[in-house]
Amino acid sequence: GRIERMSNAKRLDESMKTLEEGITKVKLIMDGYPASKLVTSEEYMRYYEYPGNLLCCVYLLCIRPPPHDLSAELLQRYHAVLDESIYFKVLPFLKDKSGTSLLAEFLRVWANYKAMVKCLGGFFLYLDRKCSDQKSSAPLKEVALSCFQNRVCCDLLPKLFDAALLLISQDRREEPIDRSLLQGLSTFFWENGGPQKGTYYYLFEEKLLVDTYSCYSRFASEWLLSYSSADYILKVERCLNDERGRLSQYLYPSSVEKLLQVVHLKLSGETTSQLIEKQKAENLNSTKYQELLSRCSNLRIG
Repeated sequence: GRIERMSNAKRLDESMKTLEEGITKVKLIMDGYPASKLVTSEEYMRYYEYPGNLLCCVYLLCIRPPPHDLSAELLQRYHAVLDESIYFKVLPFLKDKSGTSLLAEFLRVWANYKAMVKCLGGFFLYLDRKCSDQKSSAPLKEVALSCFQNRVCCDLLPKLFDAALLLISQDRREEPIDRSLLQGLSTFFWENGGPQKGTYYYLFEEKLLVDTYSCYSRFASEWLLSYSSADYILKVERCLNDERGRLSQYLYPSSVEKLLQVVHLKLSGETTSQLIEKQKAENLNSTKYQELLSRCSNLRIG
């Protein structure tokens, strides 16, 4: 009996050491190393052969009767890997950043974190199944997402919103920007935010609607002063087309339509009386006047 206990203890110890070797490799993903380079297909094949199989390591550590069932310890280790990665490989790289550099760095560490979590999920697969079957924990992927949201996003979200709004403002002024950053951020917002998918995205959409309202209120005032009535209408038509084109590259269709409604309201719907006065002041002939008035009222966002 004593020999068997020693043998079991040795197997458990070896399993934990093997698991830690795999974890050490996987954590390098946070430094930008691709998973395929860290764990080759040949190594995966060797893992599938007992006792080198990491799944078997976790399996062995989970199936023993108490006090040798180490499921709780493994779950703690999984949490620790997530925390270590966030505190040492995510937060330091986001500190003191803003604007475009913040968005680029955030998307980089988020991509690495997702890749690491996917790889860890393979190692901890049996634990994940056991926790789900016993309802002792949320699925490990959800644990990882929640950890990132709580540790990173709670404090950082306002800065991400501000950086994205600034980039969209620059895009509207036809300054060169990297729209892929906005596209990546929209995808992140849509995939995250808690149990309700899209929570972050809808928060961002609300802020963007308010910002768009203010932006095009200013544009309407500036353009009414700067352009003739005919040129103003042409400017609005062109603006609606441009706005649809740019927003469609980094927002979901429902958001694009909401924002276009705001743009149309501020540039056309709320400026009709001012435009009519401007047309009168320009002393347009009756035919031309009616033509412009009709064109103004028929401006479409589609």
